[in-house]
Amino acid sequence: MHVVDHLKGNPNEEKRNVLVESARLARGNIQDLAELKVSEFDAIIFPGGFGVAKNLCSWAVEGKNCTVNGLVKSTLEAFHSAKKPIGLCCISPVLAAKVFPGCEVTVGHNKNIDGRFPDAETASAIEELGCKHICKDVSEAHVDSTNRIVTTCAFMCKAPLHEIFDGVGVMVAEVLKLV
Repeated sequence: MHVVDHLKGNPNEEKRNVLVESARLARGNIQDLAELKVSEFDAIIFPGGFGVAKNLCSWAVEGKNCTVNGLVKSTLEAFHSAKKPIGLCCISPVLAAKVFPGCEVTVGHNKNIDGRFPDAETASAIEELGCKHICKDVSEAHVDSTNRIVTTCAFMCKAPLHEIFDGVGVMVAEVLKLV
């Protein structure tokens, strides 16, 4: 959608390619999502961040009325149909809320407790989509056993980096238990 200068906190006019940026962050070895073969993987994990809210879906501008990128949606549906676990952190649980009505996810808390959850209204938007939001702290993950979806709030909580890291680690460990 647009590139944010995180030093200043403002969008800028720079344009970036999602695949090029993915390769930069991963140090190279990536492939287009269109080439993914579910049969070659045991699970899938989506990180969160602005990339999810602006490029993988339109949550950043349309909230609960967003659309999910077609390839992202079909990938999630394929893993779900194959009964393979799906891990989602930060804002990416909204992808599950849009694609799997009735699922259970967490993006932290539904109230801005001590200023730690400034995006707490996301929880109510998830519930308005017909899903169940489970309140969890940053160091925890929620497992929706029925749908094989594991979520954690990560940067949806203003917390020290080590606490966010721990929560993501719990999510990954819970995904691996489902493999």
